[in-house]
Amino acid sequence: MESTKSYIQRCLQLARLGAYYVAPNPMVGAILVRHDADGDVILGEGWHEAYGAPHAEPNCIRHAEEAHPEGIDYQQCTLYVSLEPCSHYGKTPPCAELIIRKGIGRVVVGTLDPNPQVAGRGVRMMQEAGIEVVVGVEETACRELNKRFFCLQEKHRPYVILKWAQTADGYIDRLRGDETMRHEARGDEAMRLLGEDVGRPVVISTPLTKQLVHQQRAENMAIMVGTRTVLLDNPRLLTTHWSGRHPLRVTVDRHGVLPQESRIFSDEAPTIVYRENTDWQYICADLAQRNIHSILVEGGTTLLQHILDSGIYDEVHVEVSSQKLGTEQGVKAPQYLLTTQPTMVDNQQMYIQYR
Repeated sequence: MESTKSYIQRCLQLARLGAYYVAPNPMVGAILVRHDADGDVILGEGWHEAYGAPHAEPNCIRHAEEAHPEGIDYQQCTLYVSLEPCSHYGKTPPCAELIIRKGIGRVVVGTLDPNPQVAGRGVRMMQEAGIEVVVGVEETACRELNKRFFCLQEKHRPYVILKWAQTADGYIDRLRGDETMRHEARGDEAMRLLGEDVGRPVVISTPLTKQLVHQQRAENMAIMVGTRTVLLDNPRLLTTHWSGRHPLRVTVDRHGVLPQESRIFSDEAPTIVYRENTDWQYICADLAQRNIHSILVEGGTTLLQHILDSGIYDEVHVEVSSQKLGTEQGVKAPQYLLTTQPTMVDNQQMYIQYR
């Protein structure tokens, strides 16, 4: 049993190699092992490398056959895979059919696939073909790896991570510019305000923690900020300090104040703006319909507090610096009780809490 766990743990290591490229698909790893009298031999390994590309199982089998051109007695082999092999035709053929066709004797599955198109069908197909199938090895770790995928399939909404950085005295920024005027401005007037010297934001994150934020952007399919953040900071919201794809950019604009020249509308990545219906539950449902399995919400306070109050979120990440703003003319951080022990990163306190 210990070796079985070790092989699934290796599958999880392989699966993570596709972390920034497979979404909205899950990360999956696979290992093909031959059981000889004098011990096990790993014949091949594989993982799902990119969305639309072959899955972990065919990659593993292909690598095994390339490494062993003399041929493989599949009946004497076990295929270890972190997620149930698919049973339907999508962008690739069913992996369960390939396993059956190769005549693999035994399959060990980390966890079942919650996708209604699979959901145990892959296991049944293999069992009906006479293959011994074991399910539920390192299941908690397998589900955790693909928590975003599982959330979309089971809760029918994206996995929601709220993130902000604050000073030791509880501010995320100082007040900048005439807030009321900015929210009421439209068109050319709003663009003029964007160009005004409204002062730079308070720098709370360090270069290292900023890079970690870009890693989070790469790990999630979408990123969201509120109207004020777009008007004051004019962000691009891209993954420029980490490898991986740029996320879908999301914002709200109930009053039509965001200029089309804002950098969030650049052609570097797609953008969705919610104007008429800005209810968080509606936004989550709409993103789920678009097959978006995760979203990182970076601010500002009004948007973050709205989501916290709704209760529709999964994780909260807060970076707390040692600096103090020392003024009441600042933007307060969301009202949220930090109860976990922080980790220290570059002299910053980093909190991660799960709802």
